[in-house]
Amino acid sequence: MCGEGKPSDDQRRLYATAYAQIQRSIELSQPGVGLREFAENIGTLPEEYQPLRYTCIAHGVGLCDEYPTVYWKEDFDEHGWDDVLKPNMTISVEAYIGAVGGREGVKLEQQILITEQGPEPISTYPFEEDWL
Repeated sequence: MCGEGKPSDDQRRLYATAYAQIQRSIELSQPGVGLREFAENIGTLPEEYQPLRYTCIAHGVGLCDEYPTVYWKEDFDEHGWDDVLKPNMTISVEAYIGAVGGREGVKLEQQILITEQGPEPISTYPFEEDWL
């Protein structure tokens, strides 16, 4: 952090990129959306962040990247399987944004419940929206 507890411009950029990915993941977390469809529609991270990206975009709640796991489209054919998000599934969407050789990175995660009406965030810890 730079002086007086305020983030630097680089920290804000990292945070905003991670936050945008989380928000896009939440938008995509609709009942009936296929895991491959999710991966294909999340978008691509800026090149500088791709080598250190988190291994998956979303995963079930459990000890470690539980089912259903949404892998990046680049990794889907090797690691993923297609299925659909269903009402009453609880998943975590997450993002790690950092560059190789960078001083810092940001990892955000949000748990959501898939409902008939769409995603419902269930995490209660707030985002640092004043950093955006």
